[in-house]
Order: sequence, then C-alpha cells, then structure tokens
Amino acid sequence: MDLKFIAADDVKKVLRYNDLIPQMECALKKFSSKQVEQPVRSAVRVKEANGFLGLMPAYSPEDEALATKLVTFFPQNTDVPTHNAIIAVFNSKTGIPEIIMDGEVITTMRTAAVSAVATQHLCAPNPQILAVLGSGVQARSHIQALSSIMSFNKIKIWSRTRKNADILAGEVDGTAYDSAQEAVKDADVIITVTSSEKPVLKKEWVKPGAHINAVGACCPDWQEIDPDLVRSSVLYVDSRDAALKESGDVIMAKAEIFAELGEMLLGLKDAKVHETTLFKSLGLAIEDVMSAKLVQNLLKKT
Repeated sequence: MDLKFIAADDVKKVLRYNDLIPQMECALKKFSSKQVEQPVRSAVRVKEANGFLGLMPAYSPEDEALATKLVTFFPQNTDVPTHNAIIAVFNSKTGIPEIIMDGEVITTMRTAAVSAVATQHLCAPNPQILAVLGSGVQARSHIQALSSIMSFNKIKIWSRTRKNADILAGEVDGTAYDSAQEAVKDADVIITVTSSEKPVLKKEWVKPGAHINAVGACCPDWQEIDPDLVRSSVLYVDSRDAALKESGDVIMAKAEIFAELGEMLLGLKDAKVHETTLFKSLGLAIEDVMSAKLVQNLLKKT
C-alpha cells in the first residue's frame, strides 16, 4: 500500500475560489438530490478544552470519491489554530486508503466557498456593504471568497478584540468598529464567524432585505444569532437533519427551515432575494470529499 500525504502548502498551491465555488454548488445539489451517501457527522466532546472531534464521511458514486474528514474544534486555542483536520481518501472500488490530505486549508476555503454560493443566489442585486463579525481565519477566507465574486464598496469589521479587528481591516482595506451594531448598520451582506456561545447579532440591527451567513455556533447549545432574527428571516441550511441536530441557532430559536441550499439551487425552492435571508452553515462531509477530489485533479495537472 502506497499511502501518499498531501500537505497544506500543496493544497494552497492549486486550490482557487474560481474552481472551488462551482464545485461546492455541485456538492450542495448532489446532497439535496440524494445522489451521495452521507450520515450526519458524529462528534466526541472534549469538555476539559470545550472542544470536540468530528467524524465526517461521504461517498459520491458519480465522482468515484470516497473519503472522511477528521476535524477538531478547540475554540480556546490561542497560539495554534482552533480548527485542525485531515482528510483520508480511499479508493472507491477497493476501499484501499490512498491519500492523507491536510484538511485545514480545505475546511477554511470550502466553508467560505459555500457561503459565497449562498450569497450569490440569496442576496439582493448589487450589494455594496459587507459586514464581518469576527476576525479569525474564517473571517479572512470569507472576505476573500465573497470578494472573488462581488465588488463591495465598503467592508466593515467587528471583533471582540478591537486590535484584531484593526489588523484585519488593514489587510482588506476595511474599517473596524467598536460594536457589532455599528459594523452591521446598512450592510447588504453580513457574515458571523465568531466563537461566541451567545448571540452577537440582533434583529433590530439588520437592514431589511439583507443576507446573513451564520457560520459560527456549531453546537446545539451555542447561539450566534438573536432568535428573533432567525425566526423572522427566510432560513436556509446546508442539511435539515444536521441543522436540527447540531445548530443551536436553529434549535433554540425553534425556527422553521425554509429550504436546504441545494434545494434552492435545484429550483425546488425559491431564492427569496428581496426578503431578509439567513444561511446557517454547519458544513457537509460531501463538501470536503469533493474539495479533496478537486485538489487531486488539480495536482495531477501540475
């Protein structure tokens, strides 16, 4: 058995949003049309560190793609990343493991790419102002992904640590704010990428008709979004089953899910672009599997 390792630097060399965003749109469609095999992720809590280890397997017969991601989320990490992951790729005909691939870069980029898909289809035409609540790795990747498909006149940033917001604002030619309320004022697109367990975005702060990508709060007892805002928005999710099991924003708000993002992309549900829309992102294993397949194909060309 010749098991190959693909490092983060090798993934970074080939993976680009112009390739990844269409790939994620395809993954979402396949998931919602039940063309892939994927259980809801299983997780082991590590209470002492307020973290968890997640197991995310999936199989796409059409792509001959069989893999699983092992991912940890330790939000209290300071000098090392909060998210760490590897992806194990198997031969779909024999079950033989072929590749161990760094999963951190893929996790970071595919999450932002999926939010870009949601934003592209759900936000009102010609968005001008982007607001980002959070200043970490996902904040950066989301700004990069959305800026690759849209031209914003202004990027507004808030973080619980003002210094971090200032640093990110300097990197992206944005403006840092002292409060989340100030940052989201008049925003057409809002991204929440914090590690908060309590709501950081309230309904009365959000401009009617805005689009929100809610990416944090990945546990059933965590919330990032005001329950009134979740209930009053048109709510899209990546997976109904996962949202009802894992998302505190959905569960604790007792919110009605309007559609999976894939259902909207397939034309089975409407894109309510003139209403306030909220995409609750939890991440799908098939996104990782198809991202890994894309990286494999791109590396073959180099």
